Parts: sequence; structure tokens; C-alpha cells
Amino acid sequence: MEEIADKKVIIFGIGGVGSWCAESLIRSGIHFLTIVDSDRICITNINRQLHATMQTVGEVKTDALKKRLLEINPNAEITDIQKIYNAANHDQFNLDSYDYIIDAIDSLGSKVHLIREATKTKAVFFSSMGASLKLDPTQIRVAEFWKVQGCPLGSKIRKYIRKGELPAKPFMCIYSEELLENRGSGSSCGTDKCLCPKMKSGVGDPELDDHEWCSQKAVINGTVAHITAIYGFTLAGLVIQDIYKQ
Repeated sequence: MEEIADKKVIIFGIGGVGSWCAESLIRSGIHFLTIVDSDRICITNINRQLHATMQTVGEVKTDALKKRLLEINPNAEITDIQKIYNAANHDQFNLDSYDYIIDAIDSLGSKVHLIREATKTKAVFFSSMGASLKLDPTQIRVAEFWKVQGCPLGSKIRKYIRKGELPAKPFMCIYSEELLENRGSGSSCGTDKCLCPKMKSGVGDPELDDHEWCSQKAVINGTVAHITAIYGFTLAGLVIQDIYKQ
């Protein structure tokens, strides 16, 4: 337990996967945790994200999750960062200071950049592949990045990453071989522009008060809580397992 409490972990993206991962880590004894996400809680997050309730809609995700995690362990040192990870600001996150880096990012460009930068560090790196359009938990797998099979996002990332700098070292990913038909259409809120982030203005970074992702997405894929939670719990499990092995 002392070894677990001594490790420093950073999670990029605390949505359907990252939020469950964060809670599992805190409940398992991780003391130093940094959570990174630019978004606010939307009403459409309620079906799968740990911190999303009717009471928290409109709140900054990092604020809402930090509050919950401190209710579990008031002594935990949780750093919440409301930012978008990208090539322009990646050096602000000081990746070399962490023992574990967890990728639960949705954006392809940011995900690829994080893979490249995180694998250059001494930290152990774990990444989540696509969790949408899945229902069967028995098809969830863990494999090294280049051995991920049957995952459209994994295939797209490999194709993208081969065009430039390759990962500096191997890393494990969680993914599913299942792929269901997407029967949804339009933006996730059913409107041209999501209004949820504006419901509680003045919270968090003023530059991100009106920030939202719904209207920027070309496709909205269906997701369910048991899949995203298993992804998140598995990522947390990989961290705890690695500490145990050491």
C-alpha cells in the first residue's frame, strides 16, 4: 500500500473511460493523481460518465470529479487541469514527473501526440482504444499497441502514426474486437449546438466557458456504461498490477 501511495499518475481525458479509471485508482490507494480534461459535463454524459448527474450538468468535469474523489480520500493530492492536451501545450504537463501516464483521449490528433511523447518518458504508459459501439464485455482485450486487432480506432491510429514518429517503446492498450452498427445521427444533444456547458458559466477557466465538443463531432457513436467502466477499471488494474509486480 505504501508503494501504491507513492506513485504519481496522470490521466488524460476523464469521460466515460477516464472517470472510472480515476475513481478505481483512488479507491485502490493512489495518492498523487492528476486529471486532465477541457470539457464540461453534458446531459448526454449521464449514461456512462461517473461524475455526470442531473446536478452536475454544466460543471467543469475536472472540478466535479475532483470533488467526488476527495470525498473518497480527503487526504489524496489531486491536481485538476482544465485544458486540452495538444502539440502546442504538451510541455506544460511535465510528463517526466509521473510514474504512470494514462491515455483516455477522444481526439485522434491529441491521442497520437500523447502516445509519441509519453513513450519517450520513464513512465509506464497505458492507452484506451475505442469504447463506442460495443455491448459485449467478453470481447474486451488487453494487448500491446501493434497487436490490437478488430478495433477501428486502433487501426486508424496505427495508420496515422506510421506517417511520422513511431512510439519510442511498447505500451499496452485496452480495446474490444466487437463492432456494432451505428444507428444514431446528428449531434449528441439533438441540437445544432450543445447548450449544456453554458448552464453554469463562470466555472473554471474563463477561456473555456463556452467550450464544448458535441457540435464539433462529425459522428456520434453510441456508448454504454458497463463497457466504458470496464475499460476504465482495467486501465486502473494495469497500473496496480504493474506496481504489484515491481
